[in-house]
Amino acid sequence: MDNIRPVLDLRNNFSEISRIVHTENTPVFLTKNGYGDMVVMSMEDYRDKSFRREIDVKLIDAEIEHQRDPITYTHEEVMSRLLRIMC
Repeated sequence: MDNIRPVLDLRNNFSEISRIVHTENTPVFLTKNGYGDMVVMSMEDYRDKSFRREIDVKLIDAEIEHQRDPITYTHEEVMSRLLRIMC
């Protein structure tokens, strides 16, 4: 279940919010005047989500490239070409 807090809890209960995002590995959603305003998460979670998003974008790009040029290569073909380039 989402952990939703008023934005004032950042000032009044910072240690508790920090503990939640670090030990429970879950974001805390902050509200301002009853409406969603921002999300607080640990840097580890942020980096993980950013990394996963980057992988997703690269997979989508690869799928688009494959649709444009459906030629595929085996592992052996790729390694052989790489070895020729490197030597």
